[in-house]
Amino acid sequence: MFASIDLQLLLPALMIAATPILLAGIGELIVEKSGVLNLGVEGMMITGAICGFAVAVETGSPILGFVGGAIGGAALSLIFGFLTQFLLSNQVATGLALTLFGLGFSSLIGQSYVGVKPPSTAKLDLGAELPVIGPILLRHDVIVYFSLALVAAVWAFLRYTRGGLILRAVGESHDAAHALGYKVVRVRILAIMFGGACAGLGGSYLSLVRVPQWTEGMTAGAGWIALALVVFASWKPWRVLLGAYLFGGISVLQLNLQAAGANVPVELLSMSPYLVTIIVLVIMSADRGKVAMNAPASLGRSFHVSS
Repeated sequence: MFASIDLQLLLPALMIAATPILLAGIGELIVEKSGVLNLGVEGMMITGAICGFAVAVETGSPILGFVGGAIGGAALSLIFGFLTQFLLSNQVATGLALTLFGLGFSSLIGQSYVGVKPPSTAKLDLGAELPVIGPILLRHDVIVYFSLALVAAVWAFLRYTRGGLILRAVGESHDAAHALGYKVVRVRILAIMFGGACAGLGGSYLSLVRVPQWTEGMTAGAGWIALALVVFASWKPWRVLLGAYLFGGISVLQLNLQAAGANVPVELLSMSPYLVTIIVLVIMSADRGKVAMNAPASLGRSFHVSS
């Protein structure tokens, strides 16, 4: 059964399946590093999916579609930012409301795009003629490589730059950061917008490449997986990458096993990506003390100058 699975087809499909979750997860990591808990990732992803799809169909350009998806996700995140950073609403409740709003909003504006095919996204050829490694790693669309570069950039930003130090300071102790003269609300709004843009970009990748069509509720819990990845990855970019690729790998493998006629109930195969990913990440984060130490100390706490 496993002998019938071609790794040169499986591994590239793995990278495509993992990219939306990776983008959403790395964006949420920055948001949570700033001390904000945004549970609206699912809503921002589905909004990015329909915004990117609509822009790509109307303009005929998938690149503009990706830009439109990122803008759509960032615009929705600004609602969350305004409510939580200026009106001091509860972050958990506001995030959940944002998801419900995003699902409803995307369903409303997506009705006229059901059954429409988006323009295809071209793949880059960086050496596909090379044996084995070429077809697996060197022939993908630009967003796959962008997502990998983004993980490296976020890691370097948090570890080596002054901006990353300020972001982490705000997430660890917003009162101390404010006392040092840093604009806590401004830093958090920028982080929220970055997270929204990444989630929207991930959503548009779903509707333009992963499943090149628009269907209602097509994110199917990808935003919640991205949220779980950040926590179980202990707020470390490279662990988010590992978790996203693990989820993508299991997703693609279970589809291949179904096609190969595996003697396993389809329902069990379908739930396996979620189940295996959570189990592995729980094992990775088994040291609760270490995980708690990595969590931003001000995560989920509201900040006001007068507090």
